[in-house]
Amino acid sequence: MSTASTDKNLAHLADFHDEAPLVKGNLKFHDITEIVSSHTEKKTPLAWYGAFSLALAGLMLLVGMIAYLFWNGTGVWGLNNPVGWGYAIVNFVFWVGIGHAGTLISAILFLFRQQWRTAINRSAEAMTIFAVICALVFPTIHVGRVWAIYWTLPLPNQMGMWPQFKSPLLWDVFAVSTYFTVSLVFWYIGLVPDLATMRDRAKGKIRRLVLGVASMGWTGANRHWRNYEKAYLLLAALATPLVLSVHSVVSFDFAVSIVPGWHTTIFPPYFVAGAIFSGFAMVVTLLVIARKIYGIENIITVEHLEKMNIIILLTGTMVGFAYITEFFIAWYSGVQYEQYAFVNRMFGPYAWAYWTMMSCNLFFPQFFWFKKLRRNITFMFVISIFVNIGMWFERFVITVTSLHRDYLPSSWDYYTPTIVDVLTFVGTFGLFFTLFLLFLRFMPMVAIAEVKGVMPEADPHFYDHEGDGHHAEHAVEPSTQQ
Repeated sequence: MSTASTDKNLAHLADFHDEAPLVKGNLKFHDITEIVSSHTEKKTPLAWYGAFSLALAGLMLLVGMIAYLFWNGTGVWGLNNPVGWGYAIVNFVFWVGIGHAGTLISAILFLFRQQWRTAINRSAEAMTIFAVICALVFPTIHVGRVWAIYWTLPLPNQMGMWPQFKSPLLWDVFAVSTYFTVSLVFWYIGLVPDLATMRDRAKGKIRRLVLGVASMGWTGANRHWRNYEKAYLLLAALATPLVLSVHSVVSFDFAVSIVPGWHTTIFPPYFVAGAIFSGFAMVVTLLVIARKIYGIENIITVEHLEKMNIIILLTGTMVGFAYITEFFIAWYSGVQYEQYAFVNRMFGPYAWAYWTMMSCNLFFPQFFWFKKLRRNITFMFVISIFVNIGMWFERFVITVTSLHRDYLPSSWDYYTPTIVDVLTFVGTFGLFFTLFLLFLRFMPMVAIAEVKGVMPEADPHFYDHEGDGHHAEHAVEPSTQQ
């Protein structure tokens, strides 16, 4: 038997690709470019205008509520004497948490060389930026005298005033603004090769000019790719500690106080796990819809969604463990005020909120232990919505139930949000979806260059095994005669 025949048989028997392909439908490089780019080039569909109109109406509602707040003051909110923090801080923490999944997918999974991230990282990064914008609305408007918000920045002034750096609220300013800046730069750097692809396909002069400026003269040269990969790696390394630090700093808003229910060291890891939990749930919610509408089921596959559901299961279990640990530590501490704070959460006036939180965050995600359920599109969509409902209630429970009954029973009160509180929160969804719909319309929602990089065709030896139509033609079988 000839050596060439033996090699051919071994190559045939060997499984060249150990795992199932990340891109299905037998798509080639050109197909990926065409599918992703065409949505930004064709005529805007009427359905997009309908969705954008609803989102814009929500944004106008937010603007109206903020204007009403500025004119009348924070008395239009449902704040009372024991509950000095209400919807504003709850919604701030909620939106910061939503913004965690994008950087985790882009940075941490990149450093761990998880190739499945490539199909979902672009949308998740965009979601991160838009969620942080929504989050920054609340610290800005909840300070009361908004015209003096610049006092939180270390700017020289005639009064000789300096920010109080011992305040965790000031830590939020720097942590969240740094996170937003790094996430924005990280997102934009990843966009550059795809913007150049869209520039080369552009037909109109204005579109070509705008994309040419945005792509910064990218030509795909070897030097460009080397600089791009170095910059991307450095930004990933810079963003990774931010994923862990930002929500840890946000948790310090509560943890450094002496309020029963807040004064606990478990808050930083607990908040980070919860942020990743809610962030991935929002990514699933958005991509289940987007992949169907834009016809990219072969790029963002069920396998991608299943992996995100596994992370939701993992982080949901961690959050549930934190809930149980809090109760144990309250009991073990022997401090009656701490014990009462947690008993009050479970059986007090806000028990309905506590059990909603427990059901959505701990019980419902456990269904993802079953492979059939975590691969069911409808089921994962419903669970992802429940998770985000539960995570909002978690922030509500932590904030309100720890405040509404303090050390002095005569000052106890029940916090009820006003219509302004509710409509302001609803309006932030209008802001979020306005930005996200603009992103879907004008930007490639999938990282074209990165998806191509994980396809089998990207392997330089791919055609040695699959055949390119020329290999067999020019192959010469050596003589078998000795």
